[in-house]
Amino acid sequence: MGRMIYKILTAEQLAAVEDGHAMEAPVDIADGYIHFSTSKQVQETLAKWFKGQTGCVLVSVDSNDFGPDLKWEKSRGGDYFPHVYTTVREYNISSIWPLDEFDAEGVPLAPDFVLRQPEPESKPGPAP
Repeated sequence: MGRMIYKILTAEQLAAVEDGHAMEAPVDIADGYIHFSTSKQVQETLAKWFKGQTGCVLVSVDSNDFGPDLKWEKSRGGDYFPHVYTTVREYNISSIWPLDEFDAEGVPLAPDFVLRQPEPESKPGPAP
């Protein structure tokens, strides 16, 4: 088992995955890959894209499940984010956490346990 990567889903997106559909959000469809975050990136992703949203969940998947279909690509702030270029299904999900706690500005809070998890070993380091 590898290290976990994380995806935030709305209740509707999770229901679709549980009903046999591929895991995807509109941004994933538009960009042609599934956006994930590492444990250190999750809270910033929540603040940037999910402020004020209720009913979301955080799911974890094993980074080793995707082999060469997992690409580490520069994104926000020059950090490398995990992007998956294949179908992600319900059987890929390791854990699901409801995001039902919020900060004072309405940003969902990721579980502390998740934020303390180690980064995937295959994640590239910062550019020299």
